[in-house]
Order: sequence, then C-alpha cells, then structure tokens
Amino acid sequence: MRILSGIQPSGALHLGNYFGMMQPAIDLQQQGEAFYFIADYHSMTSLFDAAQRRKNTLDVALDFLACGLDPQKSVFFRQSDVPEVCELSWLLTTLTPMGLLERAHSYKDKVAKGLSPNHGLFAYPVLMAADILIYDSNVVPVGRDQKQHVEMTRDIAIKFNETYGQTFVLPEPQIRESVAVVPGIDGQKMSKSYGNTIEIFGEEKPTRKKIMGIVMDSRTPAEPKPDADKNLAIQLIKLVEPQATAAAIEERLRAGGMGYGDLKKQLFESYWNHFADARKKRAELAANLDYVNQVLAEGAARARTLARTVLQRARKNCGLE
Repeated sequence: MRILSGIQPSGALHLGNYFGMMQPAIDLQQQGEAFYFIADYHSMTSLFDAAQRRKNTLDVALDFLACGLDPQKSVFFRQSDVPEVCELSWLLTTLTPMGLLERAHSYKDKVAKGLSPNHGLFAYPVLMAADILIYDSNVVPVGRDQKQHVEMTRDIAIKFNETYGQTFVLPEPQIRESVAVVPGIDGQKMSKSYGNTIEIFGEEKPTRKKIMGIVMDSRTPAEPKPDADKNLAIQLIKLVEPQATAAAIEERLRAGGMGYGDLKKQLFESYWNHFADARKKRAELAANLDYVNQVLAEGAARARTLARTVLQRARKNCGLE
C-alpha cells in the first residue's frame, strides 16, 4: 500500500493541520510506503512572497519532523523538487471537464471568503490529482473538506484510463471522522485564511492570550451547562487530552461550578503539555538544518525515481512517446 499526502507552506501550521492531516499521516507510516510532500507549488495560488515561501517551507519541514515523521519510514520532500508533477498536471488538464472544476467546494468557498481567484486556484484539483497519481498512490489521508478533491482525482484518472488505456491507480481517501474538521477559535473550521488558528508551535504568551480571548456565552461559573459537549474549548481539549481526562473536564463544566476562564486556562495547559516533547525536538532540528535539508534532498531523489516511471507510462499511453 502506498500512502500519499501533502501540506501547504502557506503559514504556520496549526491544530487543524496536525489533527486533520499530520497525525493521521504519521500514524500511517507503520502501515505502508508513505510519500509526504511540502506543497510549495500549491502555495503559489495564495502566497506571493518568495522569501516567505522559503521560510514557510523550512518551517513545515521542521514541524513535521518534530511531530514524528520518520524519514527512515517515509519519503519526505518538497513538491517543487519533483517537476515531473507539472508535466503530468498538463496531461490531466487536457481531459478535465470545466464543469468538474467549477463544482469544487474549496474554490467556491475561498472566493466567497474574499480570496482573489486565479487560474492556479481554479485548477488546484488538477495539480492535486497529478500529485496523487504520479506516485501510484493507493491511500490519501485527508480532512473531510479535501475528500472531494480525491474524488475528483479518481474522476480524472478514470477519464484518462478510458481515453488512453490503463495508466493510473485509482486512490481512496482515508478520513478520521472524529477529528476530520478541527474548530478554530471562532467556531468555524480552523484555517489560516480565516485567521482563527492555534499554532502547533506558537509562542507561549501570544497563544495563551489567543486562547483566553475565545468568546463564550454569559452564563456564570455556578450555572450548569448541559450542552458542555458543544463548547469550543471542550472540543479542542478532547483533541489534546486522553479521553478520560477530557470527559472529566466536560463533566465539571456540565455540572456547574467551573467558569469559562478556568476552562480556557485548562485548554491552554492541555495544549501546551501535549506538544512539549515536539517543541524540544523542533529546537534541536532548527539547530541542525543541514540534516533537515539532507532529508528533503534524499526524499526528492526517491520520489523522482517513481515519478519519472509513472510520467513515462502516461506519456507513452497518450502518444507523446
């Protein structure tokens, strides 16, 4: 089984990235051949500062390695170090119906939120399809919001296979329903574009201030809160605490006697402790960037070997060779 997943270097990684994509991907290292990439090509649809992209790309590499990605078990690389993916994207583009792209939830949602549309944003699912198909991927761990893109990848691959003969493996999305959508501090899906994130490796004081600023209702500490399971802080605590601990905190809130100030303090402490070991490891990696760059270079070399094989198969089948 070959597993494929990518993450954009469009800003500091947050709890939504970690629980929606990173942790499932790290867990899957044990179950198959894992290909994980930093999607710097994709970041070009919304980030237009070259220096910032370089910094973000390095930060993603540090974050992922600190959180447990093992380069001995995974192929970890920068997307742009495998330029074959761009050629495959063009081959796929020629068979991708406009209507399919127009139905993409992600594109419509980003435009509705005020993001200036460009062709790259519109054609994002085609490049994502190339990312997946060029490694003969079987499983793609994604958040629920990305499931449609994997389904679109399958549609594009089926059309190519029907037109030019069997070329691509059809991938399957893998979604952890319990944490597929992580709420942000405003209750919407956690997303950098919404400005509602809690960073995995945020600095202590600003992160504490952000969490303490979460808006809640006006009920007093003494009042019972029978809807405690719907409380935003409780939902986030469930991600960073063992089940029994989170259940006990939820019950305290439900019964009355626990104020929202104490609840938010608990959320910060739970979050801070959860990533304590990863913070230490990240600091060690940041002091050894030669190692980090070596990991990415070796990963890219392994990825290109497979990508060239699949691209050549596609070129031959569609008459370019």
